[in-house]
Amino acid sequence: MIGLYAAVVVLVLIIAARGLKIVRPWQKALIERLGRYQRTADSGLSIIIPFMEKMIKVDMREQVVDVPPQGVITKDNVVVEVDAVVYYEVTDPVKVTYNVASFYLAATKLAQTNLRNLIGDLALDESLTSREMINTKLRDVLDDATDKWGTKVTRVELQRIEPPQEVIDAMHRQMKAERDRRAMILEAEGHKQSAILKAEGEAEAIKKVADADKYQKLTVAKGEGEAIQTVYNAIHDGRPTNDLIAIKYLEALQAIADGKATKIFLPLETSGVLGSIGGIAELLKEKVAPQRSEPPTRGQGTPQP
Repeated sequence: MIGLYAAVVVLVLIIAARGLKIVRPWQKALIERLGRYQRTADSGLSIIIPFMEKMIKVDMREQVVDVPPQGVITKDNVVVEVDAVVYYEVTDPVKVTYNVASFYLAATKLAQTNLRNLIGDLALDESLTSREMINTKLRDVLDDATDKWGTKVTRVELQRIEPPQEVIDAMHRQMKAERDRRAMILEAEGHKQSAILKAEGEAEAIKKVADADKYQKLTVAKGEGEAIQTVYNAIHDGRPTNDLIAIKYLEALQAIADGKATKIFLPLETSGVLGSIGGIAELLKEKVAPQRSEPPTRGQGTPQP
């Protein structure tokens, strides 16, 4: 009898244990009773009726769907290998459980077909440079399509878009040729700018030299003009006589005669000046003669030689 009671107690404990369920913080639990959806349980301890109710746990964390590589034909008939990853999170555990049999498979196939459509509308160069646009469009399409499945597509990322090897080699050659062309243009532009700067520098130097020479000549001319004006004013202020002018003329002739020139050209006006010189000479003779003819004074002997 005691053994029977013990067996009953153990059986009750086992049944009670089967009715106690723990739901983790990132989970939602769907409880079915006799195959029919009954309620949704949050995280924590939940009690169900053993053998009559069943609990289905749904992970509410963000998850990743890896879209396998596939060959896609672009608008310009180039086959490229494309793969992507899709990030999604469950918003309604009831829909994701009852509205789609395998969300992972459905999302994978949906992403593959929409990738073929998007890449097929683009040329190769556009598909290689429009990753952000492709990601955005694919995310919008998948988000709209998976809304009835109780999920939200948060983002889509293309992992790679790989053209055939011969196309890659041609692109490398094209890129190298383009870089060589840019380098040649930049080098030619550098030579051009260098020549222009050199010519401008030489022109500026010539201009500076010309300005300096002009300034020097103007300064010298101005100085000579001022000197002539000063001499002219001094002469007129001193009121020179003809005798002084004649003496200065003789001094000038003496300076000319002392030079290395073998010929001296006298202007026509020289005759008038020579006449003045002759008059001066006669005047000097008249002044000197009386001094020599005067007798010695008394008491004064003959002058000693």
